[in-house]
Amino acid sequence: MTPLPPRLRKLIGGLGILAFLAFYIWAVTGLFERLPDNRLIQLAYFVVAGLGWGLPLIPLMSWMGKADKKL
Repeated sequence: MTPLPPRLRKLIGGLGILAFLAFYIWAVTGLFERLPDNRLIQLAYFVVAGLGWGLPLIPLMSWMGKADKKL
C-alpha cells in the first residue's frame, strides 16, 4: 500500500481537527449549562476543558507530521 502524500495527510488531518473541535466546543458548552452556579467549579471546569482538547488530538497531529519512509 502506498503512503499518503504529505499534503493530503495534512488536509485530512486539518479537516479532522476542525470536526473534532466543533464537536468538542458543542459538548463543552452543553455540559457547562448543567454546572452549578459556583464560580470555583466553573473556573476548574474551564481550566480542564481549555487544556483537555489537545490531548485527544496528539495522535492525529503526530500522524499528520510523520515523514514518509523511503522504500
